[in-house]
Amino acid sequence: MTLPDPGEAGTLDDLAERLRSLKIWAGDPSYEAITGRVNAAWAEAGRPVGELAGKSTVADCFRTGRRRVNADLVAAVVHALHPDQGYVSQWRQALQVIEGQARAATQVRVQDALPAELESFTGRAAELARLHAALSGDGPVVISGMAGVGKTQLAVHAAGRLRAERVLFVNLRGFHPDPAQPPVDPAAVLDGFLRLLGVPGHHVPHELAARTAAYRERLAGRRTLVVLDNAADEDTVRPLLPATPGCPVLVTSRRTLDGLPGAARVPVEVFTPAEAASLLARAAAGVPVGADPAAAEPIAERCGHLPLALGLVAGHIRGTAGWTLTDHAARLDERHRERRLDAGVQLALDLSYRRLPADRRRLLRLAAAHPGPDFDAYAATALTGADADAALDDLCADHLLLRAAAGRYTFHDLVRAFAAQRSRDEDPPADRRAALTRVFDLYLAGAAAAADIQHPAEAHRRPPVAAPGTPLPPMADPPAALAWLDAQRPTLVAVAAHAATRGWPGHATRLSPILFRYLAGGGHSADALAVHGHAHRAARAAGDPNGAALALGSLGVTYRRLGHYDQAADLLQRARGLFRQVGDAEGEARALTNLGAVEERRGRLRPAAEHYERALELSRLAGDRTAESAVLSNLGFLESRLGDHERAAERHAQALALNRAGGDDVGTAGALTNLGAATARLGHHQVAARHLRQALSAYRRLGNRAGEACALDELGTLHARLGQPGLATDFHRQALAIVTAIGQREGEVWALNGLGEAACLDGRLDEALTHHQAAQTIAADIGDLDQQARAHAGLGAAHRALGRTVPARRHLRHAATLYAELGMPEADRARADLAALN
Repeated sequence: MTLPDPGEAGTLDDLAERLRSLKIWAGDPSYEAITGRVNAAWAEAGRPVGELAGKSTVADCFRTGRRRVNADLVAAVVHALHPDQGYVSQWRQALQVIEGQARAATQVRVQDALPAELESFTGRAAELARLHAALSGDGPVVISGMAGVGKTQLAVHAAGRLRAERVLFVNLRGFHPDPAQPPVDPAAVLDGFLRLLGVPGHHVPHELAARTAAYRERLAGRRTLVVLDNAADEDTVRPLLPATPGCPVLVTSRRTLDGLPGAARVPVEVFTPAEAASLLARAAAGVPVGADPAAAEPIAERCGHLPLALGLVAGHIRGTAGWTLTDHAARLDERHRERRLDAGVQLALDLSYRRLPADRRRLLRLAAAHPGPDFDAYAATALTGADADAALDDLCADHLLLRAAAGRYTFHDLVRAFAAQRSRDEDPPADRRAALTRVFDLYLAGAAAAADIQHPAEAHRRPPVAAPGTPLPPMADPPAALAWLDAQRPTLVAVAAHAATRGWPGHATRLSPILFRYLAGGGHSADALAVHGHAHRAARAAGDPNGAALALGSLGVTYRRLGHYDQAADLLQRARGLFRQVGDAEGEARALTNLGAVEERRGRLRPAAEHYERALELSRLAGDRTAESAVLSNLGFLESRLGDHERAAERHAQALALNRAGGDDVGTAGALTNLGAATARLGHHQVAARHLRQALSAYRRLGNRAGEACALDELGTLHARLGQPGLATDFHRQALAIVTAIGQREGEVWALNGLGEAACLDGRLDEALTHHQAAQTIAADIGDLDQQARAHAGLGAAHRALGRTVPARRHLRHAATLYAELGMPEADRARADLAALN
């Protein structure tokens, strides 16, 4: 039996089947035996007893039908069955791809204002009274009822009458008609909410729990109304609850969400006959009644007294000149007999759809296939191939589309399901595919145009993209390009998933390198894993080794930034092998450069230097100045760590010249940062400060937060050298806030060690111990030997200043040993401090 390949899995069920195959391959051990192996490994790694796995939890990993899995546990199970680190890394990557697909399908757009309230809102006096009373309590209020009953409009109407400093609104899309579109990820919602609350995108924490904590901290003391529309279940809602007095929460759902403790519940039924009649009277004002004075009653009955159906029929009534209400009632009866339809909403949709002009009907049908959470007029135009502005306005007026935000449109779930079915019935498969191809071409070209504006020096690294057949939105400068990317990011991730899994592999493989710099520089790690993971899957399926190599390299860089060095090294080695296979010297040079960076972070400086030297040869042979400058920067950084600051400064100066000549703003900023750091170590402090401040300004202008954090951290180190601990602390704290937000653990270690050194310099010794201990813990976890040594040296210095000789000696001995293993000159300083103690 062959070893199962997790990379072939497309869903969690596929992965579970391969996990069962792996269990059989490993001799079919019992779940109890597997649990014992997992817990033994976890206990050895220091995991608390309370966090060890149970047998039933382990067995669940092998079960199909699950929507989410514990990736760490699955990886531990794989390791228990086949303890090969490279194989475990393949499983982790497969999990990231599949979870990334789920995240891509659950991208969401949040709003800081309520949706527009329908002018025809009527009735609901009893429900509004109950809502008013319930909202005076501390818990959330759940409005529940069947689809189309008017839950959202009731929530919007009630929310509009509350006094609040601000509003947060989101459609959680809990009951999307497409099974491939699961409910939104609460982490994506929190990302959007935190941005609306003033948290810069790169400061948003990476993990769900951290996002929830930051969200609740931001809401503390501010009366914010939160409306969570269309929730699927309690698990989606819980992380989004403010848990703060004075922040009312309205939740709408087709379910009662009984698992939300402390929630008040307001069930909503269909309209009463009187309410239905009132809605029709208002909506059809001016339409003659005709021969039957009670004609409104059969109209309401045929609609099942359902508000959505009544609204659609009212739009049909207003748009039919010369008809009376009696005529409409008779026509509804006739349609009901002909089609034998019992669902009022289906009848109403059918009537509304049939009276639309052909171009409006076609737009409605094709828009239902759009994979993103919403779309704009440019996408609608691409779907149909004709200008769609007027058609979108008409469809909104007829209640067939909803305005999700300014210039963006979406569907009610029932309308989307109806339109999708109509498209399957009326549009040939070739036409549907052509429509999606046009819209994917639009997004690909838009992303490429934005990337070219933001990073023109790297244009040769991105695949060529043809101009789309429909207009692109205007992007005149880098801020406009960044704004477009930020606005379209949820849709671009969804497009990557759809293209990779539904038959557009070329779009997925090209979108990955086009978005690489934006996702990496912006700290969008989760989206980067999703986009690049889908590109790798698409490239493998299409037999495209070059596309697979590019995606593996991008995944490797993302994992390196997250501090997962083993996974990063495995991915980059595989990328290098594929680049060599296809004869791409530039690609191999980039893979080697990033492998060198991984080895350097793991403290393997000599192998890192070998990778860099080979990468330098390849990049020069290929004439790739961008790659050459990157390698020079990395070599300079490495030489600085080995104590050769003169040589390091020369390397960085060469890199700076290449970047400036090539117009590479990001590379220029990086070279300035590195040159500033090397110059500071040579004692040229004023020159160093000038370089670092220029780099900081450039990174902020470019929106590159990872680079900004690096420049801030080096400025902190410079001011510590100048004996200015206050300024040093301020810079290191700014750097720490950024790297923590974007999940860059290696950056956290540097900033924490810098804070510890500044605190020790300032006499805040207990604070220095706290910072260095935190740095040491993270550095040990990610395998960064250099920063482990730095943390031990800092701990030794602080303990020594406190007169604690024994712990000071222990930490300095650790520092001397590690620095010596790395071949770094700091070993001599640690030995000297140790000798002074002795």
